[in-house]
Amino acid sequence: MDIFIQQLINGLTLGAVYAVVALGYTMVYGIIQLINFAHGEVVMIGAMVAYSVIVALVGAHTSLPPLVILGIAALAAIPVCIIVGYLLERVAYRPLRRAPRLAPLITAIGLSIVLQHLALIIWSRNPLPYPQVIATVPYHLTSHPDGATITNVQIGIIGLSLVMMAALLLLVYRTKLGIAMRAVAQNPQVAGLMGIDINQVISLTFVIGAALAAVAGVMDASYYGIAHYQMGFLLGLKAFSAAVLGGIGNLGGAMLGGLLMGIIEALGAGYVGELTNLCGLAHWSDALAQRCANDPHLEVFGSNYQDVFAFVVLILVLTLRPSGLLGERVSDRA
Repeated sequence: MDIFIQQLINGLTLGAVYAVVALGYTMVYGIIQLINFAHGEVVMIGAMVAYSVIVALVGAHTSLPPLVILGIAALAAIPVCIIVGYLLERVAYRPLRRAPRLAPLITAIGLSIVLQHLALIIWSRNPLPYPQVIATVPYHLTSHPDGATITNVQIGIIGLSLVMMAALLLLVYRTKLGIAMRAVAQNPQVAGLMGIDINQVISLTFVIGAALAAVAGVMDASYYGIAHYQMGFLLGLKAFSAAVLGGIGNLGGAMLGGLLMGIIEALGAGYVGELTNLCGLAHWSDALAQRCANDPHLEVFGSNYQDVFAFVVLILVLTLRPSGLLGERVSDRA
């Protein structure tokens, strides 16, 4: 039970980050029917910019509290990611808005590669140890001294993610901008006739998604303690899988899909070794029994296969329920 609770906590932490990133995918798809594969690189840029700010502040021996340092780093990363997100939409995607769907898709993949190599030039190809300005404090969830724990960093990530998700829902469903976004998603031509500036709404959608991505990048790098110019690629693919799992174009679906994706990945990493341990079949083979006598953990798959689960889930969802768990709320426009 302790292992299960611990993996559940780890999964919720991962899922919270996936959900925040997945919101960027699902908002853009809901507005212009585009999968922005460069969104993961926006997350990476946010983490890298925050890294540079944290290193500068720590190197300057400032007496600022750790939370203030992390907050300044995040506030510095947000405008940079907003500019990147705006430029992606304005320079790359807007001219291709009426082009065949394959053109913006290939453009998004190309932009992802370009942003990766720009980050490589600026921050080098080496993994960067992320400064742990906040001391990790574990809190025991069970009476066992070696039982399940949750850290202050995990609590902060989950809590901040929930706050951002709630704020986005309020923005979309309780403000004029949200009404305009939903109108453009429903029918951009009619929305334009009603006086809505379609280009402005689409640009703001990219900007909001980029701001969320910046915070997600800081949370992810702070949690794992490392940043790399390719960190956004796999994270972006997992978040996209989460958006598809919940229902691409559905904000609630992106949140649900992200949390489920994190839990599935954590539980898979925690139990795949035990489930694929060949020593359970040792009584069927003398040779296997001899090997298990020397190595009782003769596993076919280990926890290093955790990244596979996201894509297995994606394949299953696309095969069994292409619209996702909560269904696709946007119409399929040509």
